[in-house]
Amino acid sequence: MNMTAAVIPAHNEAKTIAEVVEACIGQVDQVIVVDDGSDDGTLQCLEGIADEITVDCLRRHHCGGKAAALADGFARALELNCELVVTLDGDGQHDPKDITRLLEAARVYPNHLILGARLRQRHRQPGIRRFANRFADFFVSWASAQRVPDSQTGFRVYPSQLVSKVRPSTEHRHGFVFETAMLIDGARAGFPCAAVVIDSVYRHDARASYFRPGKDVWEIFCLVAWRILRRGFHLPGLWQTIKQPAKIHQSVPS
Repeated sequence: MNMTAAVIPAHNEAKTIAEVVEACIGQVDQVIVVDDGSDDGTLQCLEGIADEITVDCLRRHHCGGKAAALADGFARALELNCELVVTLDGDGQHDPKDITRLLEAARVYPNHLILGARLRQRHRQPGIRRFANRFADFFVSWASAQRVPDSQTGFRVYPSQLVSKVRPSTEHRHGFVFETAMLIDGARAGFPCAAVVIDSVYRHDARASYFRPGKDVWEIFCLVAWRILRRGFHLPGLWQTIKQPAKIHQSVPS
């Protein structure tokens, strides 16, 4: 049976990290928490939980951003010979109960990047976020020559071969550009995407999002535009986006 890991990048997630990690235990073989220079006692909240043999805590002493935290988590998962790597955020916006559904899709669609697509109750997303996500979805779909239903979700399953082969720069401190590059460059390397529909979850007690609609959308657009221009506007990719439906794995919610 393929070994599985959940990688959870965390920066100042003391309020929610224990709840998220506890919910992941038993869903995967290994939980890897990457504390990205937190100063609110995030790791201390895992005392006791971290004694579990299936929980591995990595500490970055300085905040390098989500991209660097994900890269460290991926490296650790590969060291442990994990075949499937789930990523989810530490702020509780992703429901660990959906991990089973995403892993099921990963086995139905081998060598695919599986996306937890926030298509249910999408009206709950703040208007500017909803617009930014749809804007990004169109251009990421074009650049990767496939229909991408939620390009900005951080709830994903990566096959280990993709993580080994595709290694975008972690220069940008946030993970939005990094995760977009994984999607586009992964598709071009032979790892297209499939999706599982999940709820849009917005907790009333959640911290402010690290997503900056103006700056982050601009940086994502620059990355995607460069990928498209390098292929001479990549018109076949645009045609594939228009004519092909997204791959949606139908599964029963937990």
